[in-house]
Amino acid sequence: MSVEPLVPETKVLAIASHVVYGRVGNTMAAFVMQTLGCEVAALNTVHYSNHLGYRQSKGTKTSADDISDLYVGLKQSYLTDFDIMLTGYAPNAKAVDAIGAIGRDLKLKASTKPGSFFWVLDPVMGDEGRIYVDEDVIPAYRGLLRDADLILPNQFELELLSEIEIRSTLDLTKAITKLHQDYRVPHIVVTSVRFDPLSPFISIVGSTSCADGSPRLFKVDVPAIDCFFSGTGDMFAALTVVRLREAVSNEGLFASKAWQSPDETDALELPLAKAVEKVLGSMHVILQKTKVARDAELEKMSGPQGAIEKDSEKRVHLRKTKAAEVRLVRNLRDLGEPAICHQAQALTKTESWNPARLPQPKGGTA
Repeated sequence: MSVEPLVPETKVLAIASHVVYGRVGNTMAAFVMQTLGCEVAALNTVHYSNHLGYRQSKGTKTSADDISDLYVGLKQSYLTDFDIMLTGYAPNAKAVDAIGAIGRDLKLKASTKPGSFFWVLDPVMGDEGRIYVDEDVIPAYRGLLRDADLILPNQFELELLSEIEIRSTLDLTKAITKLHQDYRVPHIVVTSVRFDPLSPFISIVGSTSCADGSPRLFKVDVPAIDCFFSGTGDMFAALTVVRLREAVSNEGLFASKAWQSPDETDALELPLAKAVEKVLGSMHVILQKTKVARDAELEKMSGPQGAIEKDSEKRVHLRKTKAAEVRLVRNLRDLGEPAICHQAQALTKTESWNPARLPQPKGGTA
């Protein structure tokens, strides 16, 4: 299937992980953005055989010096005419700092033309109370906030960045407002908010700040899918790049600093809100189809002629993880033509946090 470009000509520098097998990091993000019409230059922060959801991998991390050298190589050949930078997983604080230096250099280059360069920062640090990077990565990411135009933390990462424990919508609002006002982050999307772990819904909460730093908050609720997927954060980030640029183009905001809407624009009319609706329209359908395919594959493995019940625990885990790889290539239409089934709503309801969540032991991910 061919997909018509959704955005004006767009050049993206994508800095994230790379795996040989599967769809996470740049193998997810670059494919999504290229499919929808962006030219993507991928700078990989790690090179692994597979993502760490398999609990084992081979490969190497890209050093901070190598990250910097690769960018210098682009500069010396005049190959840094990027419209957008999307940054994801970095293995350590030095790598985060190297990525920050690249972002600041590109912003400085574009400083005479407001809106001509936009930095989307996904501060990959952990999830559900579990940190899977070194502790010094947290202050390193805080050091990048003043330069990013849009950040995409999950609920736990927002806690780490804001230093506010989030147990309710009021706490969430305080954390978002702090990043808007103290760090001057123009746009924020919290990619998964769930106060009750038994809730059948996950909320995505976004905000574009007003000139005084006050938030314009919206949320989109989507049904939770009972399956563990890898690479969904990278998919969300990549789709957001495309859909936000599309929405900003429609609103004629490319010459506005950080693509910010006038203060009188209602939260539900923000380009960011419209973008998130389309992002989730694509993602929910593709993930539903992935779960159907995964269940069918596991059924074949465990049926009368299957062998999964005879395998070791490790082998069973490997089979289940492989079966849950996101089915992206065979669902391109859902990337390009999402159904808007989940609409943005005003964020007003205060909810209580279930105190059962406890910090988990440290681990790792790509």
